[in-house]
Amino acid sequence: MYLCTFNSHYRKNMDVKQSMKEILEAESKAVQNIPITDAYEEAVNLIVEQVKHEGGKLVTSGMGKCGQIADNIATTFSSTGIPAIFLHPSEAQHGDLGVVQPHDVLLLLSNSGRTNEICALVSLAHNLYPQLKIVVITGNKDSELAHLADICLWTGNTQEVCPLGLTPTTSTTVMTVIGDVLVVNTMRATGFTKKDYALRHHGGYLGSIAKGTKY
Repeated sequence: MYLCTFNSHYRKNMDVKQSMKEILEAESKAVQNIPITDAYEEAVNLIVEQVKHEGGKLVTSGMGKCGQIADNIATTFSSTGIPAIFLHPSEAQHGDLGVVQPHDVLLLLSNSGRTNEICALVSLAHNLYPQLKIVVITGNKDSELAHLADICLWTGNTQEVCPLGLTPTTSTTVMTVIGDVLVVNTMRATGFTKKDYALRHHGGYLGSIAKGTKY
């Protein structure tokens, strides 16, 4: 009995290890295959111009898992000198759209490029301020949302590592990396320093490092 239980447990662990290896390889490959285009420089320049020079902010949005990534991107931008907020696309239809101002930039995430709430947000935002600039991160460069965007950042032909091919896994990993690319290059473009970081991130371990004090 013990031997049977041990062998079953051993096989299960081996399966997980093999699966882990395959997942790491697949997601690493997806990240390496993100198309490197001029659109990234355009997006960084747009964010710097509208936020740093025109006094706007970055407004990110997405539904479901994409929304969680969009929220993370917004908080990272805010801590690195670019005022940013996450706007829930459904709540936008119930009054929260009022947070949007004329010089803002919308950064919208949708893997399919057909998310109803995000497409509706574009329409509502343009009705409010027709001149609003929109950057889209999507896995479908031929989608409605991609065509509505001023700048489209295509994630490439990502395939989810989920065994059903449905759960956002690889796609959200790639979107997170694209967010990092935008943040890091915006920091470089604005000359953001450790002192600037400390002014925005005062507490905790990172705050102590930025200030040069002991944690």
